[in-house]
Amino acid sequence: MDAWTVDRGSRTLVRRSVPAPEPGPRDLLVRVRACGVCRTDLHVVDEDIAPHRDRVIPGHQIVGDVTATGEDVTGFAVGDVVGIAWLRATCGQCRHCRSGRENLCERATFTGWDADGGYAEYAVVDAAYAYALPPGADPLRIAPLLCAGIIGYRALTRANLPPGGTLGIYGFGSSAHIAAQLAMASGARVFAMTRGERNRELARELGAAFTGESHAVPPDLLDSAIVFAPAGELMTTALAATVRGGTVVSAGIHMSPIPEFSYDDLLFGERDLRSVTANTRADGDEFLRLAHRLDLAPEVTAYPFGEVDAALDDLRADRSRGSLVIAME
Repeated sequence: MDAWTVDRGSRTLVRRSVPAPEPGPRDLLVRVRACGVCRTDLHVVDEDIAPHRDRVIPGHQIVGDVTATGEDVTGFAVGDVVGIAWLRATCGQCRHCRSGRENLCERATFTGWDADGGYAEYAVVDAAYAYALPPGADPLRIAPLLCAGIIGYRALTRANLPPGGTLGIYGFGSSAHIAAQLAMASGARVFAMTRGERNRELARELGAAFTGESHAVPPDLLDSAIVFAPAGELMTTALAATVRGGTVVSAGIHMSPIPEFSYDDLLFGERDLRSVTANTRADGDEFLRLAHRLDLAPEVTAYPFGEVDAALDDLRADRSRGSLVIAME
């Protein structure tokens, strides 16, 4: 099959022919229809996060059709539309898995990092980690929800945003623009601080009450802030803009170093500094139901399969806005 792979140490994406995957007893074989382009894919290609295997196929926001099922699979059939997300497997036995926090499992594996992902014609997934999607679901619209949406949802739940509160968002890419819609649907005011006029324009179109450059000082103190950009210095910027008792959340898998800062000036006053580590399957189920009910509409730019490398280049250079999606058809 046709696929895009990452050669370890090269920091390049290469299109090549590879053997099609075969489903194990608990797996689904999925014909990929669309795959979202995530900043984590960029971190895998650029080796900002340590490579876990050579020639891995990135991509973990996958929508496709089931073409075969393993002998032990129940609940799915050939022809079903499914989603494949970042979390691929957990041990099920550690203290985190047993307490409903499987996202913290130290033996977890991930799609497009430990195992092949969706920048290919076919992918496999353990049926226990697949999401059932409506038969008529638009693959281009659903794909960004499978990571950008789920992680934005988890970040929002960890931000302790009070009813009708003010949320600051730093960086306004794929995940941020979905989280902003969720926050505003709950009655929150959203301030978006981000580089790039395209992203600020999108924030204004979605209803942000204020937009500015990444380090802009918002017009009012923030009740909560989420930092989506992988820039450590924005954590201190967000803390400085947050009210006493507020919460600042880092929502990325990778971030540059956070500068030294004054405890008295930025953290004292019961401000909380939190992070997000992947998501649980329960997060995904809850968010996808909510997204369907709210009819969330990510801003999507589609690229043909032959331009996966161009899509990643556009993301790297901030030439995009909203969510980028690879369309297989």
